[in-house]
Amino acid sequence: MKNKGIIYVLALAVFLIGTIEYIITGVIELIATDLEVTTSKAGLLVTVFALAAAVIAPILITLTINADRKKLLLTTLSIFIASNALMLLKLSFEAMIWIRIIQGASGGISTVVAMAVATRLVEKEKRGSAIGIILMGLSSSLVLGVPIGTFFSEMFGWRALFIIVGLLSILPLLIIFKKIPSIKEDDNITLGMQLSMLKSPAILTALAITLFYVGGYATLFTYITPFLQASSTLSMTEISGILFLAGICSFVGSKAGGQLADAKGSTFTIYLGLLLQGATLMLFAVAGVNLLVLVIVLMVFMLATWSISPAQQLYLVTLAPRNPDIALSVNTSFIQFGFALGSGLGGFVISRTSVLYLNWLGFGAVCLALLLAILLFTKAGGKTKSSLQAKQLP
Repeated sequence: MKNKGIIYVLALAVFLIGTIEYIITGVIELIATDLEVTTSKAGLLVTVFALAAAVIAPILITLTINADRKKLLLTTLSIFIASNALMLLKLSFEAMIWIRIIQGASGGISTVVAMAVATRLVEKEKRGSAIGIILMGLSSSLVLGVPIGTFFSEMFGWRALFIIVGLLSILPLLIIFKKIPSIKEDDNITLGMQLSMLKSPAILTALAITLFYVGGYATLFTYITPFLQASSTLSMTEISGILFLAGICSFVGSKAGGQLADAKGSTFTIYLGLLLQGATLMLFAVAGVNLLVLVIVLMVFMLATWSISPAQQLYLVTLAPRNPDIALSVNTSFIQFGFALGSGLGGFVISRTSVLYLNWLGFGAVCLALLLAILLFTKAGGKTKSSLQAKQLP
């Protein structure tokens, strides 16, 4: 793979952005006490980051589509670093909300542009692997963000966490400045061209697949601790260890999914991931009777779910080869919306029935994603076949 070192630098930048998004959950009680708000209100610091990444980032990506990708990445990453420095000030909760919105928007744009740049720096047949490496940085932040935040907050305080991550972010910023070339589209892309791309039935179907498979994942994983407690006799220490292993599997799944997409194609990888994800959600119903089986099912569930993402991103890049940034940006938004959908539906189920039914709700969502994938890929395959037959006619 060309420029492999640069791809890992981009993944490091995404890891640091993801850490800032998720680090709040590990220190939310400290933040609530310091800012003199309730814990639920402090949770808005997580919500507004995700919403800014889901809503504001795609709009700004659309408006800057003809800008130099390198300059845009440097600008948004610089804003992200500066916003972390502001956390050191003794600001009100309302001001902190605005800072988190800035972090979400700048971090969301940086993540999408990093993926788009990665696809342009490697060989065409290695684009899936490049996206997988970038997403590996994101999944790593899920694994390490909370424990890092909890550990260092006891030593330095929660505000220092943002300063540390901000300082670390300067390293990828400098490497990007020195090593990544200017990247611009050959032809100007108008807003009408972008909107017409988003009217494509294939792209809209692919985005719906993202919504439902992520929703199926979030329905269970948002409440995985109470689910494991209800379905087994595990202690909190044992659950923490299992969740750390689950995080490692998400890390491995991201990289393996990208490599498999390059080797076998994005369609094959998405099918395999959805089938395994659906199967494991069913198996959760009986896995609690044996600890080893429960752990294995959870590990495969994480591997399968996270292997889908790079293949899905690669498929969208192939659908919009001229301006992949928009497709990647909107898909990232649908990932955030999927998390919101899954956690919301999961909370609704728990409030009315039992946490033990969550896997079946997730299974239903994944079945919808699989059905849409079958429709999408069957139709795409039929078009490809018709095109080849037409070329063969005299």
